[in-house]
Amino acid sequence: MDWIKIFSSVGEMQQAVVPKQPRLLIVRNKRICLVRDDEQLRAVEDRCSHNSESLSKGIVNYLGEIICPLHGYRFSMKTGREGEQRSRDLITYPLKEEDGAIFIGI
Repeated sequence: MDWIKIFSSVGEMQQAVVPKQPRLLIVRNKRICLVRDDEQLRAVEDRCSHNSESLSKGIVNYLGEIICPLHGYRFSMKTGREGEQRSRDLITYPLKEEDGAIFIGI
């Protein structure tokens, strides 16, 4: 696994990723959906496993799930699991803070 710097500082990440508002990140030709909650930043693949819609166009509910804008499928940002197991789980990407910067594992 390669660790790639996506933000130079926590402050930069906090400005770029508004809490509970999905953001698209493209790293090494991979489309990744970032969501920040009150606790931490999370990353999952950006394509709904049901119909390939971009999850970064969706919304985040009160449970911290990303909701697909096309058909309403719900995915946990922590585990990638689809709420009702109607489609495959999403790929999740690990994130870490090191020397003040934020990295994603690809």
